[in-house]
Amino acid sequence: MRRARRSKIRIIADILRVIERENGAKLTQILYGANLSYERLTGYLNELKAKGLIKEKRGDEGSRYYLTERGFRFLREFKKVEEFAKSFGIKL
Repeated sequence: MRRARRSKIRIIADILRVIERENGAKLTQILYGANLSYERLTGYLNELKAKGLIKEKRGDEGSRYYLTERGFRFLREFKKVEEFAKSFGIKL
């Protein structure tokens, strides 16, 4: 059976949730946690940085990604929308 494709907003929320859960995540953690290819993930990460939802910190062991206050706010609001849609039987 074929799985439904995720919407762009769902993919963004998945990425942000991984970063939140890990309290700062490495690329590989996000890659597996959000179930994306490297190419798609790097595109999303660049977009999320440009929109001010995440920040990248480079260290000796590579880059880690962290949510900004704007990123935390996005996740809070998305959870509200998700619960609202679910109450009407709508899947995002």
